[in-house]
Amino acid sequence: MSKLTRAEEYLIEQIRAGDSEAWAQMVDRYQGRLLSFASGRLSQRADAEDVVQDTFVAFVRAMDAYRGETGLESYLFSILRRKIIDAYRSGASQKVCLIQDIYAEDVDRKSSGPLSNIAGSELTGSWYVRRGENKEHQLEVLGAALNELVAGYKDSLNFRELLIVELLFYCQLNNRDIAGIVKMDNNAVAVIKHRCLEKIRTSITRSNTDLDLAGAGLESVLTDVWEASRPSCPKRSTIGAYMLDTLDTGWENFVDMHLNTLGCHFCRANLDDLKTENEKGDQIKMQTRIMESTVGFLKKN
Repeated sequence: MSKLTRAEEYLIEQIRAGDSEAWAQMVDRYQGRLLSFASGRLSQRADAEDVVQDTFVAFVRAMDAYRGETGLESYLFSILRRKIIDAYRSGASQKVCLIQDIYAEDVDRKSSGPLSNIAGSELTGSWYVRRGENKEHQLEVLGAALNELVAGYKDSLNFRELLIVELLFYCQLNNRDIAGIVKMDNNAVAVIKHRCLEKIRTSITRSNTDLDLAGAGLESVLTDVWEASRPSCPKRSTIGAYMLDTLDTGWENFVDMHLNTLGCHFCRANLDDLKTENEKGDQIKMQTRIMESTVGFLKKN
């Protein structure tokens, strides 16, 4: 699973030491993307601002319990999703991807609630062999297996199969619906799914970790871990490069599929935030140009 970067570790250490400037830096870094995500889920801007504020309050209050099991952004998003569902108890579904809205019926049948599977929740089913013993290690092993799988797809630029695996485990769609989306035979999708699960089982076996590898149990927890760590989500810098049209063709197509075909709400929130930052930067540049070109005409008192 995605870990804290060294820069994030240092930032958290400073915050734990009571450094208010470090805390302000963290809030400034993440509030935009969190607010973009919340604004897309809640109808009122004030409500979105409230849940983002509550997210930061919840984080700082329980900061000592955070051990960096997932990256800081993913962890904050997981808290935010809890806060949104607390504020949105009407039963409206909070999906991770736009494409789930199209296949909402199938997705809802697989989930007990719109936010039932998020980082930090108790994973269910037969996956934990010893009633949760060594749970943190088990999560790390499965997260590492997912990262290895995704890295293999990215290294080989096999973005079509990566999209299929995202649709399987991140979006929880069935083989038939995926086959229609990617214009592929249903049996071919089933083969890719089988091959993916076998790679994950092989990775787990190499770790000598005692896990239940039964198909249904493993698939259920794969979705939990995928949502928590989002291993296939492009980095914020990659989304920025996509926005500037500077990516290689393969990466550009993948990011476009992830944002617009899959419709990952987290990454779309990052894109919206980056666009806002860019607009602010353009405004500052324009203001500077205006000041530089007009200040000489100001009357001197």
